Amino acid sequence: MQAQQDDVITPQQAVTLHGLFLERVRRTPDKIAYRHFQQNAWRDLTWREMRSQVARWQAALAGLGLQRGDRVAIMLRNCPYWMMFDQAAMSLGLVVVPLYTVDRPDNIAYIVNDAGVKVLLFETAEQWQALRTVRDKLGSVLRFISIDSIRNNNDHSLQSMAEFLPPAAQLLRAQLGNPDELASIIYTSGTTGKPKGVMLSHANMLSNAHACLDTFTVHSNDLFLSFLPLSHTFERTLGYYLAVMTGTTVAFARSIPLLSEDLKTIRPTLIISVPRIYERIYGAIRARLEDGSSLRRSLFHLAVETGWARFEHAQGRGPWKVSFLLWPLLQKLVAQKVLDRLGGRLRSAISGGAALAPEISRVFIGLGLPIVQGYGLTETSPVISGNCKGMNFPDSVGQPIRDVQVRLGEQSELLVKGPNVMLGYWNNPEATRAMIDADGWLNTGDVAHIADTGHIYITGRTKEIIVMSNGEKIPPTDMEIAILHDPLFDQVMIFGEAHPYLVALAVVNPQGWEHFAQEVGIRADMPEALTDSRVEAKVLKRIARNLRDFPGYAKVNRVLLLREPWSIENGLLTPTLKIKRAEVAQRFATEIRELYDGH
Repeated sequence: MQAQQDDVITPQQAVTLHGLFLERVRRTPDKIAYRHFQQNAWRDLTWREMRSQVARWQAALAGLGLQRGDRVAIMLRNCPYWMMFDQAAMSLGLVVVPLYTVDRPDNIAYIVNDAGVKVLLFETAEQWQALRTVRDKLGSVLRFISIDSIRNNNDHSLQSMAEFLPPAAQLLRAQLGNPDELASIIYTSGTTGKPKGVMLSHANMLSNAHACLDTFTVHSNDLFLSFLPLSHTFERTLGYYLAVMTGTTVAFARSIPLLSEDLKTIRPTLIISVPRIYERIYGAIRARLEDGSSLRRSLFHLAVETGWARFEHAQGRGPWKVSFLLWPLLQKLVAQKVLDRLGGRLRSAISGGAALAPEISRVFIGLGLPIVQGYGLTETSPVISGNCKGMNFPDSVGQPIRDVQVRLGEQSELLVKGPNVMLGYWNNPEATRAMIDADGWLNTGDVAHIADTGHIYITGRTKEIIVMSNGEKIPPTDMEIAILHDPLFDQVMIFGEAHPYLVALAVVNPQGWEHFAQEVGIRADMPEALTDSRVEAKVLKRIARNLRDFPGYAKVNRVLLLREPWSIENGLLTPTLKIKRAEVAQRFATEIRELYDGH
């Protein structure tokens, strides 16, 4: 059953993000708001229960004597406490600063100092131990609050949640305030340099969430599975505020390692994710196919091709085919088995945050899971554009959402203007002026092409173009996506700035490497196998095959193979799973130099 239109709360009715919450509680007090795993069981919270808990946090925060506009920080995994603290803070006119739980202590200290954070909410004793390593740099914090009780605490500024919150309180209906008032400072993780604090207003995020409903339908009886960090604007705007706006229930996944199990238990109808998660699921499917029979592989490919052709026909871009008659059988034997591993009820999957390889979206769409890709930046609250089901071009990032204007700049960079554009960077007017011109156009830094249909195609980044010593310009991201079509590779990065030719660093897929080593006739577990000249020659041939559609000068001459994945933990991925290009270049500077020496 589709949600009635009056179930959706408009930005005008909400006024602010806290007003949105209050209106949702008023409309559907006994509906389940959140589902979370606590004390070895899944538990539900209604909107009425959420209001009671928000009241306790509001009373406790009000007791600290903070002023409207003061900053408070949240460093929690996705859970109802995130929402409780966020809503209580906003009810008092406080500005929320989300922090990644996986971020390095020195980076957290930088953000806390830059924002002048007065209160910091975190979860565990392990987090406290990490914070203590930079405790002398957290001077602005008046109160630390931990969800868990921490033993042997001798820091008077630290209280556990049990100590901090009153047993009960009445929610004070605060003045809703101005929708254009600063609501949150969100620090961009950044692949280079220090993070910048993006200032977003209530209107920024409310208008963005509401406009997205034109692009993909959300029903009040939908069930979101939330696993992308709430400190990521993509999850916060769509997986949190949009869910409040539509009255949708949100279940919080326990962790990424347990995601597969949670998908089957929760059986969501909607998920929002970055490409890395879809890549992992696709990688697992691919590994099982490699180990299966040739008949199983043939059936899988037939199902994907038939499903894709059906999708193109439904979109009005392809003919009806006789093979469509096989679909009920292929769906039963192949497609449904894959979709059941995702819970079996997914109505739509939204991808954003980075480019999703067309090959991966083709597989999922072919199997009957309509992935719609969108695009945006933290600085645009975050959504700029998105595909809709009826006009889905998977290799594009869709059309601009309502009230958002786009155009191309002098270097074909995408410029954006609309109610979603940030107020500016916190304490950084120079960076703000560099990003937003006097007429309000924000420069995304992404090179784009806009089709006649209005669909946007991202073709590169102005700052990530490699200029070789011969003057040729290379878009490394496009080449990396093409190379990743090969199941041998999990992660790839291209180098060549000011050099005569290109080199690649590639992290091998464990299963793909095993199969490849057998083909070459070497032992996969030998340390020297990765640097064997026969291996490099064969790998370069495989890379060349995937780059055949690129110009002749876009050729990779040398490759360094690596076993250890680039991760958040080893400092080579941002918390949003993007490669830190500068960090990778620095970490492997010696090896990269050796790839050029003597050539």
